[in-house]
Amino acid sequence: MARSFLDLFENRPIIIAEAGVNHNGNLQMARKLIEAAAAAKADIIKFQTFKAYECTGRFAPTAGYQQQTAAADQYELLVGLELPFADFGDLKDYAESCGLGFLSTPDGQQSLDLLCGIGTVAIKVASGELTNLPFLASIGSKKFPVILSTGMGTLGEVQKAIETLKDTGADEIILLHCTTEYPAPADETNLRAIANMKQAFGLPVGFSDHTSGNEAAIAATALGAVVIEKHLTLDRSLPGPDHAASMEPREFAAMVAAVRKTATMLGTGIKIASPSERANRALVRRGLVAAVDLKAGQITSGRNLAIKRPATGISPELLPQALNRRLLKDIAADEPLTWQHLGEVVSFEP
Repeated sequence: MARSFLDLFENRPIIIAEAGVNHNGNLQMARKLIEAAAAAKADIIKFQTFKAYECTGRFAPTAGYQQQTAAADQYELLVGLELPFADFGDLKDYAESCGLGFLSTPDGQQSLDLLCGIGTVAIKVASGELTNLPFLASIGSKKFPVILSTGMGTLGEVQKAIETLKDTGADEIILLHCTTEYPAPADETNLRAIANMKQAFGLPVGFSDHTSGNEAAIAATALGAVVIEKHLTLDRSLPGPDHAASMEPREFAAMVAAVRKTATMLGTGIKIASPSERANRALVRRGLVAAVDLKAGQITSGRNLAIKRPATGISPELLPQALNRRLLKDIAADEPLTWQHLGEVVSFEP
């Protein structure tokens, strides 16, 4: 039986370094992004694979976050960010040689066929394709695991996308909650949607983080996100649409460390004493002790017993069973009371 996409990676959440188009159309810069992702201890590097003419018409204006570039429209912008299709096989090989999984988002049928042909481990679907049901049907027919971003969408739109993918052959789908703005406003991040989608669809849900900083990624981890995707750049001041909303390598590495630490802190959810707590239990809990110096033969009572640290003697919950017993040996004030100190229960005549 084939392993699922999630089982291919030992970490939870799986961290995807979204290089996207932050290579600015330069292969060597793309390779440096792979190296930066590996050094930051990400699990996967992700790019975007496209031909501008296939995914964008000449009447598509730039989005607000893209207008810092000199491009007159989206088509012109994307032409400058294309990598030749032949480069993606090389990038995949290089990523794997650096210990990373490789993903890229196809933006059309040609790029989808290319990525499936070079053996991608999953197909990452951009939020912009959520309502592109014909393309989703083509993706489903490839029978690869699918990671579906859901930015700008409603539950109803996500449901239609899932149904299309499943009906056409996709049998493993991971949803990513995200807010499609760069950077995404903190008060529009809506991380509770992670649990909402998991409950609604019964599928694993992760988070594609477009916010500034690492707080959202940490919170999403605490909320059970199985994947964290975050943009990575070599230099936030570089020209290009996504650099300003991306993390530089040192910041990205700090985020990875914080997410990993948070995931460790979540634990199993089973309420038991941890190994470090067990050493402290006897020292900070209380037990029964002698309130005063007591001699063998005396009878224990509420007046001559006390409840104090340490908890090396009889537990306070067993106080009733320790009363009205004859002492078998002397016991000093504050000395823990054990069952070895106690004899039979003494009966009192009414």
